[in-house]
Amino acid sequence: MEKVATEVTQEQTLTAVSEEKTAPAPANDSGHGEPNEPEEVMDDTGDMSQFEDLFEQSLRTFQEGEILEGTVVGGDKDYVMVDVGYKSEGLIPVREFYDEEGHVSVVPGDVVEVLLERWDTDDGTLRLSHSKAMRRHVWEEITKAFEAEEPVQGRIVSRVKGGLSVRLGDRKGGVIAFLPFSQIDLRPIRDPESLVGEDIECAILKCNRKRENVVVSRRTLLEKERAEKRAETLSSLAEGQEREGTVKNITDYGVFVDLGGIDGLLHITDISWGRIEHPSKVFKVGDQIKVKVLTFDPENEKVSLGIKQLSEDPWLRVEEKYPVGEKVKGKVVSLTDYGAFVELEEGVEGLIHVSEMSWTKRIRHPSQVVNVGDMVEAVVLKVDTAAKRISLGLKQIEPNPWELIQDRYPIGTVIEGQVKNITDFGIFIGIEEGIDGLVHISDLSWSKRIKHPSELYKKGDKIQAVVLNIDKDKERFSLGVKQLHPDPWESAPERYPLGSVVTGKITNVTDFGIFVELEEGVEGLIHVSEIGPGKAKSPVGKYEAGEEISAKVIHVAPLERRIGLSLKKIAEDEERAYFEDYASKSRTATTLGSLLQEELVQQSMSRSPDDEKKRD
Repeated sequence: MEKVATEVTQEQTLTAVSEEKTAPAPANDSGHGEPNEPEEVMDDTGDMSQFEDLFEQSLRTFQEGEILEGTVVGGDKDYVMVDVGYKSEGLIPVREFYDEEGHVSVVPGDVVEVLLERWDTDDGTLRLSHSKAMRRHVWEEITKAFEAEEPVQGRIVSRVKGGLSVRLGDRKGGVIAFLPFSQIDLRPIRDPESLVGEDIECAILKCNRKRENVVVSRRTLLEKERAEKRAETLSSLAEGQEREGTVKNITDYGVFVDLGGIDGLLHITDISWGRIEHPSKVFKVGDQIKVKVLTFDPENEKVSLGIKQLSEDPWLRVEEKYPVGEKVKGKVVSLTDYGAFVELEEGVEGLIHVSEMSWTKRIRHPSQVVNVGDMVEAVVLKVDTAAKRISLGLKQIEPNPWELIQDRYPIGTVIEGQVKNITDFGIFIGIEEGIDGLVHISDLSWSKRIKHPSELYKKGDKIQAVVLNIDKDKERFSLGVKQLHPDPWESAPERYPLGSVVTGKITNVTDFGIFVELEEGVEGLIHVSEIGPGKAKSPVGKYEAGEEISAKVIHVAPLERRIGLSLKKIAEDEERAYFEDYASKSRTATTLGSLLQEELVQQSMSRSPDDEKKRD
């Protein structure tokens, strides 16, 4: 509403003045409407100089294309009337006098410059332009600046193909110049449209007034400015200096800082004593920062910078601040397969190895216990300032259950637990939270031959076992199931005395002997040498597994769990018994001769007469 009111007021003002200027002159004494000019002039108080000026102006000739000065005398909503000293006023479109807000920028009485576009001497009309007069001035300034290689001021008004449009001069008579993308800045601009509306200073690369073609460059001035700053910076730069700089570019490995015409690299490792995920987390382009010059190569103009070097290395006091055995608190900043890194302070991190996270649980990955961002309490285990390493322990915050478990479960104690896991070599039984005991396959039975523990147990079974051994250093808890019952081999000498004959089933036949099961878990061996008399021959093929066989006990070794058996001894005993029996029946014969005599008598009595004759 305010804008409309302003325009109406200006229009009313211009119209009122216009009507006043075109109103009819008052009638003279004779009652006619024609002015009595000689009398009015002569009635003046002798101001002849004004009259002379008006007279000279009435005789003046005009040239098309000439720039004139005129006075605003009125107007309406479409045109502004300007008096340039001619017998008639010129009309200029009102839009040529709009300001940035769209308001008419002149009022009656203002003196303005105009360009005479056309002069018609026949009807006395003038065609004027204010904007073209201003535009001619701008072109003159552009040409002058181009020839003198001086910069000009402009405003970026829009984006066009290949670059930006820049208006040189004010809005009324501005000249549109072309600014290529490559000439905007020293580095490529990601979003050129963000520059629209900005006022810039630029150099004129090309100027052709006839074609109205102007090409400008902002980069040329920046390069010149950088070269001046560069020379000044190189002359004063030295290692160890602390300087102010501007973040110019950010990469994965660091930040480039403009020190004044020369860029220095602030590597990511020199930003902080602590851990930096990415430089963009700390800086953004355009930041003003303070840095220290670490190295400077004048020949190659290479500069390395640091920020962390502005403060003391925190590792210099680590041994004092974090003694071994001290409890500390920190933030988990990173996880790896082998542990978690904990930041104790900026630049000081400690590692909690997975083996130091729990006394009892088998931790495969640290994420089972902690997450990034967690605040944790740990114990300092080791400090190596030279390698900048601190070893921390999480489990050491709590007492070691293996220190107490030996007292709670002395050797020989019978415990009951659930089968947690079954392996080729045994079964694990849960004792306490995180503590399992192992029953080795050899401790499952005194007598059975077990190929795999799954033959006897499955997960979840509740079983009893005897504590055999506890090794707190290696964190091993050994149990036994067979120890719940006496070892049958301990009483084997009493149950299988030497010389006794036992009967059992053949379980296996080999080249070196026959295995005989005397009872469950107790076997004896008939060695090939104890099978029969004569040269030992392999029993394979002569005996079969499953057959019952009797043998004599010739050797018992409980510690070695061996029983020696013999078939040969049984045969020898039977032969000996036979001869003993035979001898007992022949006790009536005193000598061998008497026995022979008796035998001859018997033979003679049995002969026939014919036999005797033949003998004679």
